[in-house]
Amino acid sequence: MILTLPILALSPFIQDLLRFKLEFPGSIYALFLLSTFVYFYGGDPFLKGFLNEIRDNNIGMMTLIATAISAAYFYSSAVAFGLRGEIFFWELATLIDIMLLGHWIEMRSVLGASRALEELVKIMPSEAHLLKDGQTVDVKVEMLKPGDRVLVKPGEKIPVDGAVIEGATSVNESMLTGESRPVTKKDGNNVIGGSINGEGAYLWR
Repeated sequence: MILTLPILALSPFIQDLLRFKLEFPGSIYALFLLSTFVYFYGGDPFLKGFLNEIRDNNIGMMTLIATAISAAYFYSSAVAFGLRGEIFFWELATLIDIMLLGHWIEMRSVLGASRALEELVKIMPSEAHLLKDGQTVDVKVEMLKPGDRVLVKPGEKIPVDGAVIEGATSVNESMLTGESRPVTKKDGNNVIGGSINGEGAYLWR
């Protein structure tokens, strides 16, 4: 972003737009060198992403961005060294800046969601009361599978997501949904793993 400022200042289009002149011997080559650094350093995540998408045969956003910045860079470089045309170094730099900012915001969101999931896992119980052959057996949560019938006692955390099949209770979901009051649950209602069972014992699957 810092190097974008001199790139803007040295770009003929920006000079014409703002009605000022900044030229010196070799200024076009200085513009080329600054833009080269921005292209290879700032554009590195997109160029690597492009290669990965090509290798995985999964063309996506990285390919689009890499194509755009590469077209701007190589065409403008050719113009800087004698080809007739216009240079697009300032578009190249600003596009990379905007895409990097968006990429950074996206990664922060992903990391934030990952941390939230890690904290959610910490509050999940490690065992569940599995109903099997008319008896209650304590098993590891990882051993549960769809269709299992599980007993949740008053005050216990619900092991994993499921649905109530017998009984009624109120469930505290504030840690998960932000709902401040307990939510009534009865036959057929879904329950969320990690929420806290209220006053009633009930079965879910």
